[in-house]
Amino acid sequence: MKILMCIFSGTGNTMRIANSLAAELDSRGYLVEVRRICASMQKPDMSDFDMLIVGYPVHAFNAPTAVLEFLKGLDRVEGKRAYIIHSSGEPLGFNDAAGITPRRILTKKGYEFLGEFSYVMPYNIIFKHTDEMAARMWNSALARVKRDAEKIAACTQSTRRVNVFKRAVSFVLRIEHPAMPVIGRRFKTDKDKCIGCGKCVSLCPLENISLVEGRVKFGKKCVGCMACSFGCPSDAVRISVLNGWRVNGGYSFDAEIADDEQVCKYCRKSYIKYFHESESNENEIQRKL
Repeated sequence: MKILMCIFSGTGNTMRIANSLAAELDSRGYLVEVRRICASMQKPDMSDFDMLIVGYPVHAFNAPTAVLEFLKGLDRVEGKRAYIIHSSGEPLGFNDAAGITPRRILTKKGYEFLGEFSYVMPYNIIFKHTDEMAARMWNSALARVKRDAEKIAACTQSTRRVNVFKRAVSFVLRIEHPAMPVIGRRFKTDKDKCIGCGKCVSLCPLENISLVEGRVKFGKKCVGCMACSFGCPSDAVRISVLNGWRVNGGYSFDAEIADDEQVCKYCRKSYIKYFHESESNENEIQRKL
């Protein structure tokens, strides 16, 4: 089976998971090609593939607009299977609503939608996790990747029911879609910190940022991926009304793994439950091996 993975990833968390999942599937003898959803991406020809996997970070309990536009642009197919993978900063059930619209679009395009898989990765906005937390998140993600690769290889159904309340919250927060282009226009750089390196330009997946005569210009296509503010080497990007939630700088996934006592207070019980479930999956896999 030949699988195409199309991934939207701003700061790299979702792509990191996708590459690990691709490696797991490849080790099982499947041919996997990973492509990045970005402004320069060409519409894929699915005649060469048997399955499509779409990946993205959850934005306010929804899929980013760039992903929805990509899905709407796909040609109609018959006999192709599809999965969704998504990453979020917290293990809340509300994130399940982020698959509703992508699933609907894929079904309309003729795909047999088999399910979705979710992963928790450290925030690139709101607040910065410790490296120890990031390491435990990544360790849990790797355990889930092994389990999910088995399900994908077997074309196992993995769909979820999303209750009315979660749907309502997701629908309300969909205001982010029209709001982010407006907010993004007001992004700016701190003149005293900006070194004019152009890294924000190269990081933006939608080519929404340009460097004109040494000055950074933000356009009208922002979807709030935070690649610019997170990846700026001098912490110069200011993200308008969201600046109080700005997170800058990467994480060390090789740090010592946090124990339960070191788990952050925010959504503490949910994180610990997610970690224990992931580690239980890993132990089960080891027993099988």
